[in-house]
Amino acid sequence: MKNIVINKKVRHDYFIEETYEAGLILKGSEIKSIREKKVNIEGAYVLVKNNEAFLINMHIAKYKFSSVDFDENRTRKLLLNKNQILKLKENKKKFNFTIVPLRLYIKDSLAKIEIALAKGKKLYDKRKSIAEKDIKRKIEKRHKIRV
Repeated sequence: MKNIVINKKVRHDYFIEETYEAGLILKGSEIKSIREKKVNIEGAYVLVKNNEAFLINMHIAKYKFSSVDFDENRTRKLLLNKNQILKLKENKKKFNFTIVPLRLYIKDSLAKIEIALAKGKKLYDKRKSIAEKDIKRKIEKRHKIRV
């Protein structure tokens, strides 16, 4: 597995409840741009409509040697099992979750995206998690000095 893009901001802004692996339907030279790491998933989200999952607002730059022209921010269909899609749809409605992409990677020469059911953090939750990370960092630093 080769990580292409990791969305670090998601873990700061959301509590991650459950993750799923999904395939992507791509056109033409989009996979070549992904392999060159010319992709951005910050601000992207998943929408479930008519029992199908779509990835909205993911930017894939045009491949420089391609003659095919495509929209860089187009909506891309995700490949998930029917049960997974129904579960995503149900949890989104029931618990008011957001479905966000965590990372994009290459697995067995196929582009895969890890998506998550996530609950938004409040400002005080963000401050708390930053404080906890600082404390962990200080403790680790002290242990390294003593050893």
